[in-house]
Amino acid sequence: MTSETHTTLPTRAQIQRAPKVLLHDHLDGGLRPATVVDIARETGYDDLPETEPEALGVWFREAADSGSLERYLETFRHTCAVMQTRDALVRVSAECAEDLAADGVVYAEVRYAPEQHLEQGLTLDEVVEAVNEGFREGERRAREAGHRIRVGALLTAMRHAARALEIAELANKYRDNGVVGFDIAGAEAGFPPTRHLDAFEYLKRENNHFTIHAGEAFGLPSIWQALQWCGADRLGHGVRIIDDIKVAEDGTVELGRLAAYVRDKRVPLELCPSSNLQTGAAASYAEHPIGLLRKLRFRATVNTDNRLMSGTSMTDEFEHLVRTFEYTLDDMQWFTVNAMKSAFIPFDERLSMINDVVKPGYAELRSQWLFRQASADRAVTSDSSRYLG
Repeated sequence: MTSETHTTLPTRAQIQRAPKVLLHDHLDGGLRPATVVDIARETGYDDLPETEPEALGVWFREAADSGSLERYLETFRHTCAVMQTRDALVRVSAECAEDLAADGVVYAEVRYAPEQHLEQGLTLDEVVEAVNEGFREGERRAREAGHRIRVGALLTAMRHAARALEIAELANKYRDNGVVGFDIAGAEAGFPPTRHLDAFEYLKRENNHFTIHAGEAFGLPSIWQALQWCGADRLGHGVRIIDDIKVAEDGTVELGRLAAYVRDKRVPLELCPSSNLQTGAAASYAEHPIGLLRKLRFRATVNTDNRLMSGTSMTDEFEHLVRTFEYTLDDMQWFTVNAMKSAFIPFDERLSMINDVVKPGYAELRSQWLFRQASADRAVTSDSSRYLG
């Protein structure tokens, strides 16, 4: 490895080819616009704001960027509305796995709330089984297209509802059949994670894994409760941990006790830069806390959150960071290994993914860059000798 490996920024093509690991992605936030239109037509849902796929995709992004919480939440009303049948859930899940694989994602944990897909008579079990079937079908199609991906599901309970224990039990029931963990999501303010302690206590008794949406909008109290009261394995977003970090004018950094605990305990942060810009957690990519958290070596990971609403992908997320912070392939590998270490699958399987897929993938990209660089240098030398000879 040469110094150029560390200083040359990867191209978008390299970023896309690089093996990536995704821990925070919402199934109902990643539909293809054309699929929303198709299913709406098939099921008779006639409330879409746009009926042409490209225009609908623009509407979703603009609604998410509008600054209006009402309009942002309306976007999920439309996606959930077309995810109420078995066939729709299978299709959406299969396309999710395909799209992620085509983007270079080799491992993903995709979350969804089963309780939001019962309007046309499906049971909770039928929802889970349909999504699992879709993920397996998407993995198969990805293999046929020459891509490799493994997708695990996270079952989410809505924090404003009262079904968390029921969904936690469902996650435990399917833990060896496609489901890798549990999550709670929804508005943080007014709905602390402590409202669902029975679910978290149950999961801990069952030695099961869970993450909690915390520290996205509400700040440090939400993070503290998620960790110290509930025992979360990971923090969904967790970006507001920056509120417990002080940077002096001379560059000296002081961590508060909660921030120090999060770093010392290697608590994974499921950071979602583009989504955070939309919700106001950061004003720009340059001001996003991920830059400082990377320097301080928190267990930071890069994620998409809602690919449709943010008009994003893992390649897009990393490209923003590469251009903003001048991250190299080494930095990308660091974030990716962090994510794989933090996945909710067994240790030996995580280690195998890191050693057999992630690291070799980045090594190959580096060697390709070195080969092209050496070829370019030889061409320059040849041209120079022609004129000098």
